[in-house]
Amino acid sequence: MLVYLNGEFVPKQNAMVSVFDHGFLYGDGIYETLRAYGGSLFLAEKHLFRLQHSADAISLKLPLPLDRIGGALTETVRVNGLRDAYVRIQISRGPGEIGLDPALCPAPTMVITAKQFTDYPQNYYEQGVSVAVVETRRNHPLALPPSIKGTNFLNNILAKIEAIEAGAYEGIMLNWEGFVAEGTISNIFSVRDSELYTPGLEVGILEGVTRGLILELAARAGIAVRERAFPPEELSMADECFITNTTMEVMPVTRIDGRPVGTGRPGPMTARLLAAYRNEVARCLKT
Repeated sequence: MLVYLNGEFVPKQNAMVSVFDHGFLYGDGIYETLRAYGGSLFLAEKHLFRLQHSADAISLKLPLPLDRIGGALTETVRVNGLRDAYVRIQISRGPGEIGLDPALCPAPTMVITAKQFTDYPQNYYEQGVSVAVVETRRNHPLALPPSIKGTNFLNNILAKIEAIEAGAYEGIMLNWEGFVAEGTISNIFSVRDSELYTPGLEVGILEGVTRGLILELAARAGIAVRERAFPPEELSMADECFITNTTMEVMPVTRIDGRPVGTGRPGPMTARLLAAYRNEVARCLKT
């Protein structure tokens, strides 16, 4: 693997960052995860827009203009000889003296990695996965704005530990008021009476790129969508449930806290939206 590190491609074993980098010391940085299909990055513009938003929100000056960052992402996929790839870009505050003042860091560190994408097990889509509603709450928006896709992931890691201990594939966090927020690495949707429900942004969630596309696809298909706050009890009344992110696309959820969702099998709307998502990928690859 060749890693993009501050403008150069270096072998994985030589890709090193200073121990005084504030990304390492304080989790002071931002990132995006993208997926390449057939060598092309899917929804790259939306990911780059969010990267810029995150940078602005933490007063971090990006090391390159967005178009050149996009070129570096594409080139990282190319030099590694990849077609279907998992791609991650991380930009930290950079190395500097110990202390919280961003002015201590004269230049940010930018790292891009790309590796062969390994498909999720097919039975995840055929049988669904389990999730657990965890005790760890999503950070309060006044403490850490959820629109920032930052590298400090302790909130999510604590929730993931709970999910693992519960034997679940994913942990679902509630917000400070006890409403359903999001998964540790995903957004959550449920279906009831042929309508699609998902927590609204006001609940305090990251505005997922895949989430946004699902909302667009649902609108095109004439599916009624309700973005609002709802308690976890409503999940138990769902006919279907699924989670989304860049790599898993649309993943059916068939058990919540050990209890079956609906029939206990992936439902028709979940299948319909997964198909629509993959059709959109195919359409974008042709253009």
